[in-house]
Amino acid sequence: MLDTLWQDLRYGARVLVRSPAFTLAILLTLALGIGANTAIFSLIHGVLLRPLPYADGARLVHLEQPVTRAGVENTGFSPVELADYRAQLTRIQGLVEYHSMPFNIVGHGEPRRVQTAVVSAGFFDTLGVRPLLGRAFLPEEEAPGAAPVLILSHAYWKNVLGGDPAMVGKTFTMNGRTHTVIGVLPPVPQYPAENDVYMPISACPFRSGADWAHGRTSRGLTVLGRLAPGVSLAEARVELATVATRLHETHPEDYPSAEGFSTTVSSLQDRLVARARPTLLLLLGTALFLLLVVCANVANLTLARLARREQELAVRAALGAGQGRIARQLLTEHLLLSLVGGLLGLMVAAAGMELLVAFVARYTSRAVEVEVGLPMLLINLCLSLGTGLVLSLLPAMPARTVLGSAVTGGAGTSRVSPRLRGFFIVSQVALSCILLVGAGLMLRSMARLHRVDPGFDADNVLTARVDLGWDRYREDDKVRAFVEELLPRLEAMPGVTSVGLANALPLSENRPWTTTLQVDGQELAPGQARPQADLRSATGGYFRALGVPLLKGRLFEPGDRPGTDPVVVVNQAFVRAHLGGGEGVGRRISFDGGKHWVTVVGVVGDVRERGLGDAPPREVYLPFALQPLRDLRLLVRTQGPPMVLAERVRALVHELDAVQPVTDVHPLSNVRNESLAAPRLMTMLLGFFAVLALVLTCTGLSGVVAFSVSQRVREMGIRLALGATPAGVLALVLRQGMHLVLVGLAVGTAGALGLSSLMEGLLFGVEPTDPVTLLGVLLLLGGTGVVACLLPALQASRVDPAISLRGA
Repeated sequence: MLDTLWQDLRYGARVLVRSPAFTLAILLTLALGIGANTAIFSLIHGVLLRPLPYADGARLVHLEQPVTRAGVENTGFSPVELADYRAQLTRIQGLVEYHSMPFNIVGHGEPRRVQTAVVSAGFFDTLGVRPLLGRAFLPEEEAPGAAPVLILSHAYWKNVLGGDPAMVGKTFTMNGRTHTVIGVLPPVPQYPAENDVYMPISACPFRSGADWAHGRTSRGLTVLGRLAPGVSLAEARVELATVATRLHETHPEDYPSAEGFSTTVSSLQDRLVARARPTLLLLLGTALFLLLVVCANVANLTLARLARREQELAVRAALGAGQGRIARQLLTEHLLLSLVGGLLGLMVAAAGMELLVAFVARYTSRAVEVEVGLPMLLINLCLSLGTGLVLSLLPAMPARTVLGSAVTGGAGTSRVSPRLRGFFIVSQVALSCILLVGAGLMLRSMARLHRVDPGFDADNVLTARVDLGWDRYREDDKVRAFVEELLPRLEAMPGVTSVGLANALPLSENRPWTTTLQVDGQELAPGQARPQADLRSATGGYFRALGVPLLKGRLFEPGDRPGTDPVVVVNQAFVRAHLGGGEGVGRRISFDGGKHWVTVVGVVGDVRERGLGDAPPREVYLPFALQPLRDLRLLVRTQGPPMVLAERVRALVHELDAVQPVTDVHPLSNVRNESLAAPRLMTMLLGFFAVLALVLTCTGLSGVVAFSVSQRVREMGIRLALGATPAGVLALVLRQGMHLVLVGLAVGTAGALGLSSLMEGLLFGVEPTDPVTLLGVLLLLGGTGVVACLLPALQASRVDPAISLRGA
């Protein structure tokens, strides 16, 4: 058996080497199809299917507190609420808290800004994560007054600190206190977000403050826990809802019924991949369609080659080879092709994996688990073997007919079914139609996004992040003094036209906070939720630096300081939603239930703060002098290229504070480009798959028509000899080829209309059944079909009747 297999392999290799053009075409086609699917399947395995790298990760859960009528997906929990749930829940155990904020860190190099997770002492115990170096937090380190300690993330330890194995025990200075490193995490996905370092709640100056620690409505904490042994997620939800109802009834003032407070729980694994799942499944479907196109294309090439080998197979049959022996030889050849093509596909997948992982990392922290390793090898092997088996079944089906022809001495006329080849062409056209419609929808969506007016002018604006350290800028007066000294220096730089400052940039991940408010003179109907708006602290120059137009009233002035009547500026969306679309200027609003009021002094244009595809939010701008936040975002509008002034901006900040980090220095246009990065890459991937499918379909159709013409040379000669015109023969071949194309277009259109709704969440300004896209794809595929059929049709129309009849 092994000798026979080795003989088949050697013979198959010689056959493939003797047909280099055929072999190269097959290998390239298989490499692209199998490579794309290997990469996508590896992503699916690493992100969606692989168990969480936490101990008993299936029992980990994430608690949420949505406020449905107020439009808040999850308002988070307060420490007081967390204590209540800890005391009353029995089906969810080990509840721990998490929130994240940036701090300045000094030690072991230049001062840095690090994203710091503030967690309960048992956070890593609940997750089931053991530090790679050192230990986790102890319960006593959560107590007020405990010595500050830190645990480093693996990425920060490796990339910033050089992977120092002796890092445990070393110290850093944060918030004016010395923090000792007690551990380093292993390379696992961090939840709910990536952080540089971790600290217990006692070390955070905000979390340990009285306002947050003792206020039931001081919400914002993420809460995680574990299902008790033997408890299902549904049972946990029932108990959680019961406890939540009890708390709402006990503290009705903290849970207004009009706003629709509720509490629920979901699997941590689902939460980790919730944003990534739709995109990955769409890519998976696209890659599978491409693989089907590849298989259909290779099958047609295989059938055409089989027809040319009928005489060879007939001779082998006449010499005693049975049907099973020939089928085994064909199976060996095609498995050899698919395995070599799969090996090339593995190289294609590995080359594109870095780009794909970076793309998926925008949606989930589990992207770090995707690797070029054994899972990818196994996936590639399965795809290669599966493709080879499918392809080997196709030539095996007509092999019996070939053998029958050989036994009766009828070799020389192709017995390969034209209907089978036509079926593959129809399949290719239909699948290509579906892929092209998906790519076209994404392309039109991207075009719409590019044309969206964000509400600001991003050209020639330099941005920089200056997060003032809590230890040196604890008092608001120090923050104001720093800003009031920095801004004039920036404005005095040559080439600067305006300078502004705010606590968040538009289109960035650092979102402003959302709050409820009250409008003077407006009474809420029973059950009506309180109005909401985003709050942003800004200077008057912020609007000028961004190019946001002032529509009514005035911007902030130097006189808007503590001790004067508080004022705000609102945007048009706020006026339309909460002020009845009226004048706006002069109206009063309150953020504390009417105890204190602020006056609207200006109305500015809308800015798409949260994304180009999202509607402008209702926005309230507070004067920075009245709300001096420490996370500063500088905007410097210049007359020329903004990065020319980057080093000078850093130098001016360091003149005021030598240890103050200045980070994220880049043009504002980068923020807009970054906001489009994910949909742009998605469009490129779908477009690549669609174009590849179109090329394969075009070549496959042309090959099938050319093969059909080559098998019908005598027929064409007889037609011409009996008076048919070359134009008539040309029309005949075109009509027969385009019949396959039209059937494929009909099937593909139905499939595209049925499946395009799955893309609805990824589109902007385009309906899934967009007629322009569908018509464009039909014209493109139809025109491609005509071109593919034209060359073999021209060859058929130029057949010499005398030569074709004499050759027959």
